[in-house]
This record gives sequence, structure tokens and C-alpha cells, in this order.
Amino acid sequence: MKLKRGFLIVIEGIDGAGKTTQAKALKKRLRLKSFDAVYFREPTKGKWGRKIKRKARRPDSISPSEELYLFIQDRRENVEKNLKPALLEKKIVILDRYYFSTIAYQGARGLDTEMIRRMNEEFVIKPDLVFILDLEAKKGLERISKRLAKDLLFEQEEYLKKVREIFKGFKDDNVFHIDGSKICEEITQEIEGIVLARLMNIV
Repeated sequence: MKLKRGFLIVIEGIDGAGKTTQAKALKKRLRLKSFDAVYFREPTKGKWGRKIKRKARRPDSISPSEELYLFIQDRRENVEKNLKPALLEKKIVILDRYYFSTIAYQGARGLDTEMIRRMNEEFVIKPDLVFILDLEAKKGLERISKRLAKDLLFEQEEYLKKVREIFKGFKDDNVFHIDGSKICEEITQEIEGIVLARLMNIV
């Protein structure tokens, strides 16, 4: 099904909230309905994204400002190489994390959230829809406890509590807060319903 323009959907939340699961489920469902949907994630697998992942393996491995620099460089590359081309081709782009995560995670480490927002909004593509999966930090950590690769820089309960509070503060007409503790299928259906309703305006 062809759209009049590209459409950017972002799925956000703390570690373990279910972002990747829901992003991939949404892509699959939209493709079944004949929409041209693609999936990307941040950090990317590019040069900057790989550096972020290496640093995240150890707690206190990098300062908040250095971390912010790496995320912005990775995002600039993602916008230019992936997001813009796909949106110009009028695809639905589903993005697993975006600059809202940077505001929340680096903000929770003490950086000014408005400064982070301004730095990002100078170059990012504004999303059409943002879904924030809300989940208690303890529950999120329980879900990811069996992962072999640990991001020790981020996966700490007290820190994730602060991150969650910043996520809860995002308010806009295109931002939807979803209860991440619900059954996975219920969340998928809720997100799909909102997306389809918005897409009907640009088919």
C-alpha cells in the first residue's frame, strides 16, 4: 500500500521494556497489510554505534558528555544513511530508540535535558509517532537478566528509575505512553491500532 509520504515511528523505553520485540512485531504486521515498512535501531552497527556498545560493557567507562557526543555522531549518520533515504522512498520507518533515549539516559546522568533536546533537534527528523513503553526498572532488569552481553553502564536499577521518570515527562500529540507490563500481544495490538489510524490520513 503506497503512502503519500514517508512515516517515522519511534519506539522508546528503558532497558527490558520490550522495544525491540514491539518494533519488529509492528514491522511484520504492517508488511502483512502490504505497507512498505523497514526497521532500524540505535545505537547503530556503524562506527560510532560499535564504539558506544564497547563503552557500555563497563560501568563508569565514559563521561556523560563524551557519551552524548558519541550518540549524536551515531545519530547523524543514521539520519543521513538510513532514515532520510527510506522516508524519501515513502516507506514506514520503525526506529528502535531515538533522541528521546538520549535525553532520558544522558539526562539521568546529570546533563541538561533541554540542552540535549536542542542539540538533537538541530538535525533529526521529527517522528510522526512516538511510543514509550513504561515499565518499572526492577521488572525491566529481570527481563534482561539472562542476556550474555551486559551493558553495565546503563543496566542499574537506581539509574533506570531516573531514566523512566524522564521518559514519563514526554508529552505531545504524537507521543503515546503504553503500559509495558501488559501481555505482549495486547501491546502489539494497541500500537498497531494507533498506527493504522494515523496512516489512513496519508494513504
